[in-house]
Amino acid sequence: MIQINKELCIGCGKCVKDCPVFCISITDHKASASGDCMNCGHCAALCPKEAVSIPGYDMDDVEIYDKTTFSLEADTLLRAIKFRRSIRDYKPLPVEKEKLQKVLQAGRYTATAKNNQDCHFIFVQKELAALKQQVWDFIEDYANSHNDNASADMLPYLSFNQRRKADCNDDYLFRNAPVVAYITSVWPLDAGLAAQNMELMAVSLGLGVLYNGYLARITNANENLKNWLGIKGKTIKACMLLGYPNVFYERTAPRKEANVIWK
Repeated sequence: MIQINKELCIGCGKCVKDCPVFCISITDHKASASGDCMNCGHCAALCPKEAVSIPGYDMDDVEIYDKTTFSLEADTLLRAIKFRRSIRDYKPLPVEKEKLQKVLQAGRYTATAKNNQDCHFIFVQKELAALKQQVWDFIEDYANSHNDNASADMLPYLSFNQRRKADCNDDYLFRNAPVVAYITSVWPLDAGLAAQNMELMAVSLGLGVLYNGYLARITNANENLKNWLGIKGKTIKACMLLGYPNVFYERTAPRKEANVIWK
């Protein structure tokens, strides 16, 4: 539940008008909150007197709007979206923690259903070799136990494993990326939205990204690996490879005409 400093509150009513769950009211020219608050922070963000705070949240992390430093130029943003590519070839360079922190913040600040903020972010870089070994061991164990009756869903992984054993430099599943990022969420859309914002941030930092559905599925199937990752009982809804691209694209790629209906 939000807290309202009565000494600072001027009773302007902006928080009342904007509250999505109608839990704020004005009494004796002061705002007060009751009922089923979802801590979305709209009231704190628009209060002209900084009278609103949310216990348990880091209020020092709140930024004041400054139109001289806040800009999002539409054509520049569209150009960045058009130029982004799925990167499948990475340089053998680690990614700085400071950059990964910014990628994390881009995901953390993404909208979530009912402000549940349920997304859980896991970045694996230092222990990537251990992650890979667990993935390959799981696939190898499956191959040995199923012989000729492997499910159709597992056939691609058996193929990836055969390629790896035939050529130790073949890293088709991980693409030699230095970082694997997982996102868990009860709501699939929340994870997808977070992943998209994280990719935009990564690209702005000179990084490349590949959404890896194969790796998400095989990790979800391995409960021991999920326990090792610290996400026991959770479901991975998005998986991303991150790193410095080892490929440069000279231009945007063509796209079909938009399948759109205007009414």
